[in-house]
Amino acid sequence: MASLSVKPGQRFTVPDWQSNSHLISADAEHQRSTSHQIRQEGRALRNDTSNQAKWDESESRTRLKDRITSVDRWREALARCLTDIDLEIDALTKVKEAAEDALQAKNLCLDVAIECLTFRESRRDIDVVRDPVEEELHREVKVIERTKKELQQRVDEAFKQLCLLKEARQQLNCDHRHKVEALDLDQQCLSFNVTSGNISFKVNPTRIPYGTTALREWEQNSQCNKDRAEAEMKASIELRGAIMLTIAQTNNELDAQRIATEFALRKRIRDMEGALSELRWQEKNTLDEIAEMEEDIRQLEEDLRKRTLDLKVAHTRLETRTYRPHVELCRDQAQYGLTGEAQQLEATIRALQKKRTESQDALDALYRQLHRIQTDIGYKTNSLQLDNKCMDTRRKLVIPVEKFDPEVDAVNRTRNLPRNSQLELA
Repeated sequence: MASLSVKPGQRFTVPDWQSNSHLISADAEHQRSTSHQIRQEGRALRNDTSNQAKWDESESRTRLKDRITSVDRWREALARCLTDIDLEIDALTKVKEAAEDALQAKNLCLDVAIECLTFRESRRDIDVVRDPVEEELHREVKVIERTKKELQQRVDEAFKQLCLLKEARQQLNCDHRHKVEALDLDQQCLSFNVTSGNISFKVNPTRIPYGTTALREWEQNSQCNKDRAEAEMKASIELRGAIMLTIAQTNNELDAQRIATEFALRKRIRDMEGALSELRWQEKNTLDEIAEMEEDIRQLEEDLRKRTLDLKVAHTRLETRTYRPHVELCRDQAQYGLTGEAQQLEATIRALQKKRTESQDALDALYRQLHRIQTDIGYKTNSLQLDNKCMDTRRKLVIPVEKFDPEVDAVNRTRNLPRNSQLELA
C-alpha cells in the first residue's frame, strides 16, 4: 500500500503565515516611505545647492566686474597722470635748456668785462687809479658771477626736479603696468565657465599668497603714487616759473648799471676790520662747538655700546628660552616682555646710530665751516693788508680827473703781458 510522505522540518501555523505577510507589507510600506522622504530631501538639496552655486557664481562674477571697474578706473587715472607728467618733463627740460643757454650767454659778458679790466690794468704810473669806470667794471664782474651762480643753482634744481619727475613717472608706469596685468587676469577669470577647457583642480587654491596686500593698502599705494606725481608736477611748475623769473631778473641786473661811489677806501677798511673781528669771534665759537660736539659724540658712542650689550643680553635670554621642553615652550609674560625689550632696544640703537650719524655730519660741517672761516680770515687779512697799502699809496697818487688820457692804446700796451697773469678783482 502507498504511504503519505511528510516533508521534514518545522511547520508554521496559518497565523504565523499571515503575520509574516503583514510584516513584509509593513516593511515594504516603511521602506517606500523612507525612500520617498530621501528622494524629496535629495531633490530639495539638489535644488538648494544648485541655486546656491548659481548665486555664489553670480555674486563672484559681480564682484569680479566691480573689481575690474575699480582697477580700470585707476588705470585710466594713472594713464592721464602719466600723460601729464610726460608733458611736464618736456616743459621743464625746455626751461632747463633755456637756463643753460642763458648761463652760457653770461660767459661772453664775463669775458668782455674781464678783458676791459685787463686793458685798464695795463695803465702805468699816475694813470693807475681806481676811477668810476673801474669800479663799474668790477661791479659788473660781481653781478655776472652772482647771476651765473643763481642760474647754475636753477639749472641744478631743474636737474634734481627732472630726476624726481622721472622717478615718480617710473613708479606710475610700474603701477599702471601692474594694473593692466591685473585687469587681464581678472578678465580671464571672468571669462571662465564650466565649459572652459583650461579649468582644473588646484592644490590649496584658497591659500593667501606671499606678498598679499589689503584693499586699503592697494588703494593707498595707487593714491600715493598719483599724489606724489601731482606734487612733483606742481613743484616743477613752480620751479619753471622761478627759473623764468630768475632769467628775467639776471638779464635786468646785467642791463642795469649802478655805481656805488659813496663807499670810500676808509669805510672799506673799517668794514674789513669789522668782518675780521666777526670771523675771529665765529672761529672761537665754532671751536667751542666742535669740542662740545666731539664730547657728545663720545657719549653717544658710549650709550650705543651699553645698549648693544643690553640687546645681547635680551637676545641671549630669548634664544635660551627657545630650548624649554614641550608644553613649557609657551609665550608667557616673560617672553612678551623680553620680545618688547629687544624691540625697544633695537629701536633705541637705531635712534642712537641715526643721532650719531647726524652728530658726525654736523661735526664734519663744523670742521668745513671752520675751514671756511679760517680761509676767509686769511683772505680778509690779505685784503686788509692790500687795502692798507692802497691807503698809503693813494696818499701819494691823488690826481685830477682831467689828467686822465683816454687816447692811450690799451691793446698795444697789453701785448707784452705774460699769458698767465691773473687779474685780482677788488
